[in-house]
Amino acid sequence: MELAATIQRIERAAGALATQSVARMDEELSWFRELPADQRSMVMLVAQAGVGSFVNWLRGEGRNPAVSDEVFDAAPVELARSISLQHTVALVRVMIEVVEEQVPQLAEPGEEAELATAVMRFSREVAFAAARVYARAAESRGAWDARLQALLVDGLLRGDDGDELAGRAAALGWGDATPVSVTVGRSPGGEAAAILHGIHRATRRMGVDVLAGVHDDRLILVLGGAPEPLEVAGHLTGQFGDGPVVVGPVTASLSEAGASARAAMSGYRAAGAWPDAPRPVSAGQLLAERALAGDTDARRILRIDVFGALERAGGALLATVDNFIATGGVLEGTARALFVHPNTIRYRMRRVAEVTGFSPFDPHEAFTLRVALAIGRLDPASDVIR
Repeated sequence: MELAATIQRIERAAGALATQSVARMDEELSWFRELPADQRSMVMLVAQAGVGSFVNWLRGEGRNPAVSDEVFDAAPVELARSISLQHTVALVRVMIEVVEEQVPQLAEPGEEAELATAVMRFSREVAFAAARVYARAAESRGAWDARLQALLVDGLLRGDDGDELAGRAAALGWGDATPVSVTVGRSPGGEAAAILHGIHRATRRMGVDVLAGVHDDRLILVLGGAPEPLEVAGHLTGQFGDGPVVVGPVTASLSEAGASARAAMSGYRAAGAWPDAPRPVSAGQLLAERALAGDTDARRILRIDVFGALERAGGALLATVDNFIATGGVLEGTARALFVHPNTIRYRMRRVAEVTGFSPFDPHEAFTLRVALAIGRLDPASDVIR
């Protein structure tokens, strides 16, 4: 395609074409009029670069029909962050329309049809170039977001200042959804950005906010707006690798979520002591295992909220639990030891479950009660009853 004279005309008209294009954008696109001045100037730069790229493309057309992504080099990252791909396509459409309208003035006599065809082909190539630029920007942004989320989760685990964490989370689009809880499990492996993409896609369908981070071989999720985090975690187990998935208790806000993170991490480390644990499992269900693994918070909860609750309840509940465990959970044997009717033992066991949250009739919960009794008797009584 020999369009030497036409190309010279386009070069001379480049500035006017860019100016007319931006004026048309301002006239036809309401969202463009609302852009800040700096972003509008970016579009002007890209429009000017687009005309220059069109000229270079015309010169090399036939040898290299693809348009280089350099057309967006004037403001590649900034433009992708402030203007969506859909809006960028609209801008390209307006610019191409302006050039098409000027074909009779831009083309040498007899070259109008060739120039019109070239404009149409160039517009297609620019659309492909825009898609490539936005794909790279999205990939880069995904990797950057993954790093920021990992840093935030790391700060949560370290116990950084709650207000500072909330500020970092806001920068990532966290909506301060409450309540907040932390879930820990094994990472499925692979790129962190891809893992987080799957997590965000799954939680978005459930209407739950999430921040996530991959630490060593662990995947840690901070869930916001999930009153029943165990249920939400149940829908997310496929996002984790093999092994336990442990859900920490709910907290009122992100600034207080460090307690949930500590409990979930402690439960994850201790979960191996309960091979048949459900998946997911709450950190509260793993209190006994956590206490045996050295978790002082779990030990305190068992001492105060379980052993202490039994002492405060009175009514011989503590002695009944002792005997029930000693007899291997046999109602009749416990009743004989205490000289009462088996129905009395049944009633007291129900009361134990009400008072402590753990049922003596469940094997694992009975184990938790047994550990709580041992801890309560080993630790000072003054720490138990408050």
